[in-house]
Amino acid sequence: MSSFSVLARPRSGLFLCGLATCAALLVGCSRPEPVAEPLRSVKLLTVGVSPRQMQLEYAGEVRARVESRLGFRVPGKIVQRQAELGQRVRAGQVLAQLDARDYELATQAARAQVAAATTQRDLAAADFERFSKLKAQNFISGAELDRREAQLKAAQATLDQARAQLSTQGHQTDYTRLLADAAGVVTAIEAEPGQVVAAGTPVVRIARDGPRDAVFYVPEDRVGLLRVGQPVQVRAWAENALMPGQVREVAASADPVTRTFLVKVAVSGEAVPPLGATVYVTPQWPAGVGAELIKLPTSSLRQEGGETVVWVFEPGEGDAGTVRSQVVQVATADGNEAVIAAGLTPGMQVVSTGVHVLTSGQKVLVYKQKWAPAPADKAQAATNNEVPAAPAATR
Repeated sequence: MSSFSVLARPRSGLFLCGLATCAALLVGCSRPEPVAEPLRSVKLLTVGVSPRQMQLEYAGEVRARVESRLGFRVPGKIVQRQAELGQRVRAGQVLAQLDARDYELATQAARAQVAAATTQRDLAAADFERFSKLKAQNFISGAELDRREAQLKAAQATLDQARAQLSTQGHQTDYTRLLADAAGVVTAIEAEPGQVVAAGTPVVRIARDGPRDAVFYVPEDRVGLLRVGQPVQVRAWAENALMPGQVREVAASADPVTRTFLVKVAVSGEAVPPLGATVYVTPQWPAGVGAELIKLPTSSLRQEGGETVVWVFEPGEGDAGTVRSQVVQVATADGNEAVIAAGLTPGMQVVSTGVHVLTSGQKVLVYKQKWAPAPADKAQAATNNEVPAAPAATR
């Protein structure tokens, strides 16, 4: 064998190894075929109507229908307060008093003005009478008699003004005593003796005798269910007694702090709880609100673009199908479920769980339970957790 052939064999082997390496690199650089994504299984529920289960009940307080905040009609310093919290008062009873010395002095001054005006009127009347006799004898002119008559009228007007001021000042003195305008119960004391109050400052609050109301607050999403004249049921917390009631007033605006609406219910019956007692008000559903609703669990709802939507299942071949987004309108809540007002009809199928991992038009499979739960009456055997006793030591 020649030396050339001996040298050529190793080179041919190296060339074949290079070709094999390049082929392996080309195969590794080629894109693999995409693996088909497995279909996601979803749990479905069929839309249907169900009866309303939630019963609204609000905690309220018994209050008087008319509650007055009484204050003095004149300013001054309180020197005495006869009314006490919880005291029952009658109409005309003195509740508090102001220092009336300044008003009494003003009354005396007004009485003195009346006396002075009376004297001036009497003097003018005497002059007019005397000049009238002189005119009858033609000793004076008619103009002089008219002048005396004008003086008499001016003196009489001054007397009338002084008497009116005396009457007004007498009323001011009477206003230094705060009187109850009706029979009732003192529910609050808002000023104490020694305090200087302005005219109209509340001093005593009185709940008048008469009808009673149950007062409570409702949130914004519930105020639309209450109407004036709607019958309700009132239950006393202490005695658990039921009383009929009727919605008398619904606030037109919300409280600026709590953002709730004040509702007053007229309570009727023989055993009306006392003032301040806690009661529970259960309103009846107003006319036009059906007893059957479309309800969905909250897990089937999601937010998309500021709207509430659900996934509606569109059946395909076999157990497969697609999902599409459906906008719904939520009216309120009924327990742990959402009440759907619009967007769904009975018979539709919607996805109940896992709604945040789906996309519109995605193919899905209907989830089917592959195993049955174990019977409740067959309990599993307890695990033996006892530690085996140690062998007795041999002597």
